[in-house]
Amino acid sequence: MSLSALLAAAPSPEPGGSLDEAAKQAGNAAGWVEENWSTWLNTGLRIVLIAAIALFLRIAVRRALTKLIERMNRSAQAVEGTALGGLLVNAERRRQRSEAIGSVLRSVASFLILGTAALMILGAFQINLAPLLASAGVAGVALGFGARNLVTDFLSGVFMILEDQYGVGDQIDAGVASGEVIEVGLRVTKLRGENGAIWYVRNGEVKRIGNLSQGWSTAGVDVQVRPTEDLEKIRAVITEAAQEMAKEDPWTERLWGPVEILGLDTVLLESMTVRVSAKTMPGQAVGVERELRWRIKVALDTAGISMVTGAPEEAVEGADPTAGVAAPSAYASATSPQSLATTPIPPPSTTK
Repeated sequence: MSLSALLAAAPSPEPGGSLDEAAKQAGNAAGWVEENWSTWLNTGLRIVLIAAIALFLRIAVRRALTKLIERMNRSAQAVEGTALGGLLVNAERRRQRSEAIGSVLRSVASFLILGTAALMILGAFQINLAPLLASAGVAGVALGFGARNLVTDFLSGVFMILEDQYGVGDQIDAGVASGEVIEVGLRVTKLRGENGAIWYVRNGEVKRIGNLSQGWSTAGVDVQVRPTEDLEKIRAVITEAAQEMAKEDPWTERLWGPVEILGLDTVLLESMTVRVSAKTMPGQAVGVERELRWRIKVALDTAGISMVTGAPEEAVEGADPTAGVAAPSAYASATSPQSLATTPIPPPSTTK
């Protein structure tokens, strides 16, 4: 019982009451305070200690995470501008990914530390936590059902960033949209399409992702020539053009392997197709294909080998221009026997 409750329960001294009764009440109150002051002191010190430890842990964990993120950013900036940095590291991608991961970790750490400290402080006051935890569980389930799309987007974004599925500067196909990644968030990913449009894609809507900028890319060129050309000569000309291209900048870095002639892809009466392939730097396949196609065309023209473009052939002199025209139909004339035979019979007249 509290001191105010004891004083309220004690009978008030009647006017003219004895001083002994008042002294007795004061002694009882002083005795109650003397018996419980140690409990109050113990509880207060426990609360102060819990709060101090929680704040210290929160500050220490947040500083450790911040230093870890800064160290990751410094390592990315150290190789920026070098050959290794141009091939393997995207500083902006590393920075955004590390900042997103650090933000998530700091929020989770603060929630766990402060939440645990709050429960321990409530326990120090001898408050029954079972109803509170049950109510919080029910509220959490209701909130999860009401904001399930937001939770789905957030969790999908966390796993996309942790697994490094894509980053800033990558060319991706997300199904609902495709383009270059310009920003990666925990809820929304921003893409810039081919026509310059910016697409905001919710992370929870992405069911599959095709990353065109990870690992390596493949450049493929189809060379169509006439079936009467010499295949060995064609192989030699294409090989020489590819070797010259591999020795020049910037194709020396963009080509990650020798240009290979895979062989004949198709053989038709009018043409045959030679398939050429090369392993390139991620995201550089289109540029390599255009340059390789240009050099092969110039080399074949120099060697006197004509390519088949698929354009319609010119008319041969002396050929009958009406040879490809179909014969007139007998049904074109309304007086022909065929047309008269197909004329419907008129219905009999009902008038007399």
